[in-house]
Parts: sequence; C-alpha cells; structure tokens
Amino acid sequence: MSNNSTRDQIIDAADQLFYEHGYEHTSFKHIAEAVQISRGNFYYHFKTKDEILQAVIERRLVNTRQMLAQWEAEGQSPVERIRCFIRILIMNQSKILRYGCPVGTLTSELAKLGHVAQSDANGLFTLFRDWLVEQFRLLGGGEDADELAMHLLARSQGVATLANAFNDTRFIEQEVGQMFAWLDANAERLAMQSETRKEEGDRCLS
Repeated sequence: MSNNSTRDQIIDAADQLFYEHGYEHTSFKHIAEAVQISRGNFYYHFKTKDEILQAVIERRLVNTRQMLAQWEAEGQSPVERIRCFIRILIMNQSKILRYGCPVGTLTSELAKLGHVAQSDANGLFTLFRDWLVEQFRLLGGGEDADELAMHLLARSQGVATLANAFNDTRFIEQEVGQMFAWLDANAERLAMQSETRKEEGDRCLS
C-alpha cells in the first residue's frame, strides 16, 4: 500500500467519522480502526487530529469546486445550474435525515469549540455563496444577487436542519418544490426587470 493511498484512506475515513459522530467525539483510535492500520503507521501521516481536520476541509473544498464546475458544464442556464444546488437536498436526503448537512454540522461544531479551523470550514459556505451570487447576477440580479444567494443558502440549511430533527422525507420534497417555484418566480421577475431597463435605455437613445 503506497503512502499516498494510505493518507487518502485516512482522510476519507476521518471525513465520514467527523460527519457521523462529530469532530470532538472522533479519536485517532476510531480513525485508525476504520482504516485498519497501526497507530505507528497512522502517526507517520498525521501527528495531530487538527492536521487531519485541515486535510478533511481541504478535501471537501476540492470536491465542492469540482461539483460546481460540473454544474457549470451540465447546466445550460443559470436557472438549471441553481436547480442543481437545490437538488442536493434530494440527492443526499438519506444522509441528511440521519446526520444533517455535512457543511453545516461541521461549521456549527467548530464554532462551539472555538476551533481555529472554523474560518477554513466556513470557506465551504463561501464557495456556494459566491457561486450562487454569480448565477443570480447572470439572471440579472445585480445588487440583489447576494441577497438572493444568501436567502437560498439559508433556506437550504434550514430545511436540512429541520428534516434531520423531524426525520421527515416528505418535508424535504415539499421544500425543494417550493424552492424551485421561488427560483422560477425570481428568474421571471429579473427577466422582466432586465427587459424594462433595456426598453428605457432604448428610449433614452432614441
């Protein structure tokens, strides 16, 4: 087994355990047992749990950037791409019902612990926020783009939290449908506003 593959397995196992049991309640022993390696081999790759946490966050950032790039490639319009974001709740609903949102649960726990890595973990939310802002700008959101992005990000987090609390699949499906409707209504509103501005500009030039 190569050093790289062992290190990757440690990160993958830690990522899963941090999500399912929390960072604070996951020990070196838990991770080593999950990967089935000796403590000595484990310490060769990571000296502290904080080092593992940083590697997990970096892995999540890389995976999130790849996912956003895939949505960019697959989505033919900003609305289609934003729908990909909303659809995460459906795709991950079984995990959300058991453990909550992987991003929200980690950042919340690190905040409670006053952990120095909290700002790094918040970078995951920043990636989604910046990406959503760009999509709403493409829709003509202008100065409202960040407000719309934050509203959608906050609502998705709220849905994940309550679905986890009540273990309610129907609630997720219902909320996703409402978010789709909200998106379509705002896309139509922004398109109308853009057309109005264009007409006003044309009149000024005539």
